[in-house]
Amino acid sequence: MRLLLADDHDLVLETLSAFLTNQGEFEVETCGSLEAACEKIGSDIAYDLVLLDYSMPGMNGLEGLQRAIKASYGRPVAIMSGTTTKAVAQQAIDAGAIGFLPKTMAAKSLVNAVRFMAMGETYVPLDFLNAEEPEAETPLSDLLSERELQVLNGLCRGLANKEIARELDLQEVTIKLHVKTLCRKLDAKNRTHAAMIGKDAGIV
Repeated sequence: MRLLLADDHDLVLETLSAFLTNQGEFEVETCGSLEAACEKIGSDIAYDLVLLDYSMPGMNGLEGLQRAIKASYGRPVAIMSGTTTKAVAQQAIDAGAIGFLPKTMAAKSLVNAVRFMAMGETYVPLDFLNAEEPEAETPLSDLLSERELQVLNGLCRGLANKEIARELDLQEVTIKLHVKTLCRKLDAKNRTHAAMIGKDAGIV
């Protein structure tokens, strides 16, 4: 079987290529970008399977997959990734990919998956599909009230409670209460820690 592996990480390419070649049944070629992959696919060489890294240069999400599928004249093209979600994997299949391979999958499973896809069968690991997605973090804009965001903005700019109170036309004691609430909601140790969290979130 003739395979084309495209990934911009040399170590990944070398490891995968060496492992598959050592199986004795695969002839593996490699490249580091979508552009190079499309050139190889469009040559006279007929690949039994093309494996594309989802996040390598030129991919632009699933646009790169479409380009590679078009260049391959119906031959199998699959996506591999170390970070992609189940939703993106499903979108890749819906867009015509023959399969999706997480880079974390076991070596033996990888070989079986490559064989499977090269024969024209769609493959996505069941354990990947069944794994629970991590919950998305709630943005600060949803977590805090408008007034709390204003107070946090003042903390991020290094203002004292009195200065924030003057700016917002509020009593200083009210600002103290808001700071206390902010620290609780943000799980911050103190006002400085709250300001750091605010800066990390792009409040200022």
